[in-house]
Amino acid sequence: MKRRTFIAGSLGLLASTALIGPALAEGKRITWWYESADPKQQGYIKSGIIEPFNTANPDFNLTIDYRGTELDKQMRVALLSGNGPDIVYTAGPTYVAPMARAGQLLALDDYVTRFGWTDRILPVFIEMGKYDGKLYALPKTYETLGLFYNKTLFEKHGWKAPTTIAEIETLADAMLAEKIVPFASGNANWRPANEHYVSIVLNSIAGPENVYKALKGELPWTAEPFVKAIDTLNSWWQKGYFGPNYFSLSDEQAFAQMATGQAGMMPTGTWQFQRVNTYFPPNNAEVGFVGFPSAEGINGPVYPLGVGSTFSVAATSKNADGAAAAIDYIFSEKTYGVMNSAWPGEWNTPLADLSKVQVDNGLPLYGETMKTLAEAVGDNQYGYTTWTFLPPATDSYLVSGIEEVWLGRSTTAQFLEQLNATFLQEKADGKVPAIPAR
Repeated sequence: MKRRTFIAGSLGLLASTALIGPALAEGKRITWWYESADPKQQGYIKSGIIEPFNTANPDFNLTIDYRGTELDKQMRVALLSGNGPDIVYTAGPTYVAPMARAGQLLALDDYVTRFGWTDRILPVFIEMGKYDGKLYALPKTYETLGLFYNKTLFEKHGWKAPTTIAEIETLADAMLAEKIVPFASGNANWRPANEHYVSIVLNSIAGPENVYKALKGELPWTAEPFVKAIDTLNSWWQKGYFGPNYFSLSDEQAFAQMATGQAGMMPTGTWQFQRVNTYFPPNNAEVGFVGFPSAEGINGPVYPLGVGSTFSVAATSKNADGAAAAIDYIFSEKTYGVMNSAWPGEWNTPLADLSKVQVDNGLPLYGETMKTLAEAVGDNQYGYTTWTFLPPATDSYLVSGIEEVWLGRSTTAQFLEQLNATFLQEKADGKVPAIPAR
């Protein structure tokens, strides 16, 4: 949610339950607060989740309230006062631990057994939702970072999708020579887009094993593999790979540039699949997507694992069973198929088996990518996104600090020293999210 709020956040605050239809007279109410969604997206949720759940469960009445970009703030206040919704929708695992520690969330372990979640959900996500040995959250969607590219443009120039860091740098230099922006990118509407690129180099250059050791406190963030990763990212910035308008373009404008051929590639997340049909067909272009290239010695491609939002049940909920039943419905094969057909990239719930799921969104590449990601996670061949696995203050510093490196106001060493110091303090305070064993 939080890392992708920029996709819908500009659409304004839609804090209305009007689209869920008239309230049912019967059924015990289940309240759910959601982030931003435009009218079409609200319609998908209504027809794909709200209405079918209420029809299948007449004893319950699931309602949804769109809180927009104020959701995080309003949720914190409501939980402190004990007046929050039954279903607690957070910005990601980083937010779960403080809420669980404060006693604001209900442990879900009984529901794991009741609904058979261990058999249906990829084990790593069960582990990620735990705090102090108990399960408090399940991810609404999981995502990865990779490389989108304009396949039509590549064919025109005789280029091939890169598989190594050396290949992507050679390709980017060739694009610059053709006056094509190598990396479609922009953070004008979402500054934390910065950390997408940091996550990519930490995993594809430093390697996921080293990132895991750092997250566990076994390797400092100042270690040589991380220096190499940040130095490489900074060299890409200085060479102009990110183009001249990074701070003035939104990610959607950047995606559109890739579709038109003004930019060749876009290192970003799988949530961008929802924009493919809007921009590529009108430009008579075909999209491609591959795992991001890896450095020598890294078994790649590495798929950094990200969770954009989570579901929990409020400790003060008067209808905990209903809230858990609604969450269980969202984690069904039927809901996966319906929501990913209508809204690809935003509802990739971590089901262990997608072989029987029917998705019809005109994007076979999306289905292939999600199955590849599920297999990689199942085989422990994954990396770590910073917004999912770093504690809050460390992550916040990373977003602002990397800009200081790019703009020449800080060095790689200074950036990593501050990152490491902030991380160690939060680790001592118990704020690091659960890190599943590899």
